[in-house]
Amino acid sequence: MGIDVTTLLYVALAVGAVAIVYPTIKDLFKKDKSTGRETDDKPQTVNAATLPLQLQAYERMALYVDRITPQSLIGRTYQPGLTAVDMQIAMVQQIKAEYEHNVTQQIYVSAMTWEAVKTLKEQTISVINQVAVQLPADAPAMELNKQILEVFLQAGESPAELTSQIINAEAKRLMR
Repeated sequence: MGIDVTTLLYVALAVGAVAIVYPTIKDLFKKDKSTGRETDDKPQTVNAATLPLQLQAYERMALYVDRITPQSLIGRTYQPGLTAVDMQIAMVQQIKAEYEHNVTQQIYVSAMTWEAVKTLKEQTISVINQVAVQLPADAPAMELNKQILEVFLQAGESPAELTSQIINAEAKRLMR
């Protein structure tokens, strides 16, 4: 009795979601024993000059996360006549290009937030590639799109939603 590839994809998504959520929840509820306040890895001094830059960075991370969701990627990338391989390449290129465009924002966001964004990027690319490998070389892009959406829908809470929650929580903490 073997495990099929779809089951492995669901397991990979679940493990990735746990890898994103566990450290975040742990850090969000970690208390500084001496003061009773929450601790985090952001600089202790937030001044009026850097706060807008930090908030803008969190905003850009939230936008990036939204743009690399499968639904958003497919909507922007799909063109009739594309093969599954063409679609796979186009989606992965878009994810990487957007990441490179936003890579400098890591200096303004917490290490935890940046790690969650990187993990989401890598996990999304991995799922796209794993689904694409299962399809015949001449499969239409629509078949790839359908299977990618199915994997993410059956996985339960989306890794992108979890990452968005991390970004939002961090940004709100900055504004306190």
